[in-house]
Parts: sequence; C-alpha cells; structure tokens
Amino acid sequence: QVQLVESGGGLVQAGGSLRISCAASGSIFSMNAMNWYRQAPGKQREFVAGISTAGRTNYADSVKGRFTISRDNAKNTMDLQMNSLKPEDTAVYYCNALKLPNNYWGQGTQVTVSS
Repeated sequence: QVQLVESGGGLVQAGGSLRISCAASGSIFSMNAMNWYRQAPGKQREFVAGISTAGRTNYADSVKGRFTISRDNAKNTMDLQMNSLKPEDTAVYYCNALKLPNNYWGQGTQVTVSS
C-alpha cells in the first residue's frame, strides 16, 4: 500500500509561481507512472502532467510551457513547478501514482490564483 501526501499549495497572484510536492510512503521507483491531476469547483477532475519511470513527461495543453513535473526516486517525491499562474489554474491538485492494477491518490492541496 502506498500513501501519497501533497504539500505546498497556497494563494498566489496571477503571473506568480508555486511549487507543490507529493511525498510517497513507499518506493515510487516501481510505479508505472506518476501524475498530477486537478479539480476546480463544479468541474471534473482533469489530468495536468505525468512522468514515467523512465522520466518521460507529458502535459495537458493548458499548462504546457508553464508547468514542469519532476520526480526524485531516491527521495520518493514528485514535484510540480507552476509558473505564470492564471486564475483558471485555481483548483485542488491531486497526486496520483499508478502501479497496475492499483491506482493511488493523495488527499489534494489547494492552489488559488488571484487576479
């Protein structure tokens, strides 16, 4: 069983930056993939960014060029560096780890971007 804990959320002005982190209780080295999702009020949860065991990354079009995902297998952590934040980035951000057939989720961290 893997537990995921997000941290680093908060309030930031539009155009600012924020870095959120995900700490795993177990090893993330064997995870098939680790991802960030987000859910804004009244909207469905959506994919933000993902990183494979090999370090390959992919991003939602809405954050491409502004967000950077990274992982540290030795520390069992994953980060999301968010730059040029927009009010529409406001959401609860969730850490996700995929180890087939299991799918693990954190509790989420709130990111609020003021205009």
